[in-house]
Formats: sequence, C-alpha cells, structure tokens
Amino acid sequence: MLSSKSLKSLVLCSLAGAVTLLAGGCDKQTGGDTQPQASQAAPESNELAVDKLDRSHKGEPIPDITLADPTGESLDLSSLKGKPLLINLWATWCAPCIAEMPTLDALIGREDELGVRVLPISQDMGQDDKVVEILRRRKLDQVEPWIDEKGDLGFQYGGNLPVTVLFDSKGKEVWRYTGGNDWSSPEALKLIAEAK
Repeated sequence: MLSSKSLKSLVLCSLAGAVTLLAGGCDKQTGGDTQPQASQAAPESNELAVDKLDRSHKGEPIPDITLADPTGESLDLSSLKGKPLLINLWATWCAPCIAEMPTLDALIGREDELGVRVLPISQDMGQDDKVVEILRRRKLDQVEPWIDEKGDLGFQYGGNLPVTVLFDSKGKEVWRYTGGNDWSSPEALKLIAEAK
C-alpha cells in the first residue's frame, strides 16, 4: 500500500507528465541528474515569452507552507512578508530548471540592490543529497538547498517546472511565470521590479 507521501509524489509526477504533454514542460525520468532537453533551456535571447506569464492570480496570498533544508532547519514561507519575494520551483531532474539556475544564483547576489529576496525551492521530495550535490557540482553557491518536502507548492502551482512566482511585500502574488528564463535579463528585472 502506498504511503500518503508516495501517493502525493506519484500524483505530482503524473500531473507533471500530463501538463508536459500539453505545455512542453519538464517531466521526471529515471537515471541521471537532468534530462537532455536543450530546446527547453532558458532562452538565449533577452525576450520574455509573454504566453508564459500569468497575472490571473494577482493578489492571492503567499502559501502557508514550511520548507526544510538538509540540516533540519525550517523556513515558513509566510514569515517572509515585509519584503518582495521571488520563489522559483525547480528539480534536479528538470533540464529547463537547471539551465536557469545560474541566473537565479546571480540574482541572489543582487538581492540588496534589487530589493527582493530570491528563493529557489527544490521539488525533489526525499532526495536532499541530490539537491546538495547538484548545487555544489554546478557551483551555485548562492542558492540555499530549501526543499518542499511534501510537494505542496508543486501542487499549488500546477505541477509543471520550472515555475517562478513574484510576491509583493504584503505577501500577495504579483505574477507567475512557467518555463525556463534568463532571470538576469533586463526584461526579467523589469518584471521583478513590479513587486515594489
């Protein structure tokens, strides 16, 4: 019999697979750290794909979810109100996620200048070691290994990865963007500035 965690993981992977067929996103495969999907990588140009930007959830509150890191530390997302927050849901097995991670790593280094906290959150349930290893191996030194252990955020935001959500300082959603992106591009920085 499947545990509730296993069942949730199975449902999340199934949902991600179904959405993948429809939207061309990321799905989980066995073996290796990432899928070789060059066509799904972060865009090389500085143009944002407008069809990936969703403002229909504007004003929705930040989810009341607690994250964990491999050392046992926890972080309550709703405690981050007071400063704009950009969350990014990613996974080690998602090629578009891995392709955009260096741009998120660079953004984290500019948080004070930009006035926004950048928080990548892994959807690798029960695979803390893989998260730590890929961050180390790819020299993503600014990215903390926060993990959504139950996959709650993945369910909340549709199961397709990567997805990036911007919240204003009151903890209200501004927009969400599905798919890989260059988050250090001038167009992306303009979008991020909307939280101020």
